[in-house]
Amino acid sequence: MNAVETTGTVDENRQLHLDRPLPIPGPAQVRVIVLYPGVAPDIDESEWLKAAATNPALDFLRDEREDVYTRTDGRAFCDEA
Repeated sequence: MNAVETTGTVDENRQLHLDRPLPIPGPAQVRVIVLYPGVAPDIDESEWLKAAATNPALDFLRDEREDVYTRTDGRAFCDEA
């Protein structure tokens, strides 16, 4: 399956209007995925950290076998900006 990225506008009737023609010879059946900005309120950093710390999907990181790096590994990063 191929993909094409383009932009468009949803009007007051919830109809999608593309900004430019698609490079696909038609007629053809297509799948459409619409990405739009969410309306959820911004979540501050502490809420993100709490969610990550309590998410059971990340429980494997508590396993001692996952601690494969030490403070002496690598070099310190210094942002000179």
